[in-house]
Amino acid sequence: MRELFLVEAESEELGWQERALCAQTDPEAFFPEKGGSTREAKKVCQTCEVRIECLEAALSNDERFGIWGGLSERERRKLKKRAV
Repeated sequence: MRELFLVEAESEELGWQERALCAQTDPEAFFPEKGGSTREAKKVCQTCEVRIECLEAALSNDERFGIWGGLSERERRKLKKRAV
């Protein structure tokens, strides 16, 4: 029974990803080449209903690449430094 609970909890935790607008968009926009524009990805994030969950996941998993929750890796690093 405990295993079933853990699977359900994990499923609920990742459920936000199914509602993410980026899942319906070109993934390359969220992982631009070095020096490439992040504008298109950030524009999608602005209207995404799971932006906060996405950002929280990126911060807790120490995501080092891509746009998550509307922020670049550099912006997430600055946010983490301010929180400390």
